[in-house]
Amino acid sequence: MVRILKLAQMTANDLATLKRRAELDIDQVIPIAQEVITAIAQTGDKGLIQYAQKFDYAGATPENIKVTPEEFDQAQHLVEPEVKKAVDQAFRNIKEVHQRQLPEEMNLAEIDTGIFAGEKITPIPSVGLYVPRGKGAFPSMMLMLTIPAMVAGVKQIVVCTPPDKEGNVEPVSLYVAQMAGVTEVYKLGGIQALAAMALGTATVPKVDKLTGPCSIYGAAAKRVLFGTVDVGLPAGPSESIVLADETTDPQLAALDLLIEAEHGSDSAALLVTHSEAVAEKASQFADEYLKKLPQWRREFCQIGLDAYGGIILTSSLEESLNFVNDYAPEHLEVLVDDPLRLVGAIQNAGEILLGKYTPSSAATYAIGVNAVLPTGGFARSYSAVSVYDFLKRSTVAYLTSQGFDRVKETSQTLAHYEEFPAHGMAITERDQLL
Repeated sequence: MVRILKLAQMTANDLATLKRRAELDIDQVIPIAQEVITAIAQTGDKGLIQYAQKFDYAGATPENIKVTPEEFDQAQHLVEPEVKKAVDQAFRNIKEVHQRQLPEEMNLAEIDTGIFAGEKITPIPSVGLYVPRGKGAFPSMMLMLTIPAMVAGVKQIVVCTPPDKEGNVEPVSLYVAQMAGVTEVYKLGGIQALAAMALGTATVPKVDKLTGPCSIYGAAAKRVLFGTVDVGLPAGPSESIVLADETTDPQLAALDLLIEAEHGSDSAALLVTHSEAVAEKASQFADEYLKKLPQWRREFCQIGLDAYGGIILTSSLEESLNFVNDYAPEHLEVLVDDPLRLVGAIQNAGEILLGKYTPSSAATYAIGVNAVLPTGGFARSYSAVSVYDFLKRSTVAYLTSQGFDRVKETSQTLAHYEEFPAHGMAITERDQLL
């Protein structure tokens, strides 16, 4: 049976452990990340290939870690027609959602007489995208990362993704990369992939920003690399909350509890409800559905549910909402009666999926919203990957003669107060010269 935890009976330590989920494991692998990153920083390709051979595939060399045009062409023929059809629809929906996010290239408004202020939007020159593979193929992540970067207009998009033991990249992911116009794909995974893109080697180009979901090893690498490069949002092991009330179908709740749980043994999947009947029935149904999964996926679910997940029984819907906001999940499904009425009360969640027809799996693959989301409680301050992750803003200002006259006294006064005489002189002397 999936464990049922009564919130009122949980200790402060129990809650702290539950809220930290796999972050506890990430802390323990920081030294490993530091070791790999230091080796690549000091020796470049030599260190990179050493770890690629150890963790990716034994035949890795500087000459074969980049996907060739021939490999891209071969991938086109390996993808089944029905998979291409699904990918094509997902691509259209995701592109449409992200095109709608594009801001004006520049806005400049007259905020007072002769005073113009605004922003200029520019794509980040180069980005490194990490597409995981370890526990399965993830072309959906290639879609979610390459499309917003493409829509944003990033000139250099570099992708690292782990190959199989023969050194082959998953073909559907290559099919997606081609659709997005990405030609720089490297057969690298984990810490070594992120380090190579962040630091640059003779083979892998250095980028200005990293983003993409990772295992605990990749999440640890991002922590170590912070300050060397923009490491993007914290996207570690998967996590979800299914929020239920007394009207929720426990079978649907059980089904959706397993969506994120099957990602890996470090995933955190929770059902939060104040209905004891829903909790007990959902636990029973979850056991039945678990039996239908392949053994390796079933093991992922069972380990994760025992370590980081389960069913949380609260005393009220209000208490459930408080728990959700405190936990700040990556994925939140709202399976309550009239879910729209609760949107205003939800403050912290990477994505909010409303109603019984909107399971997390539909959002992951087909709806078009981005499924690369903040984990580890960082939904408190980070957002889903979007076009904005691949754009930067430069403030723009312009003063006419009238505008200068309106701000010169304020500028002189504050420059004098802060004891910056050159600041003030640039105003007073300019007033004499112009």
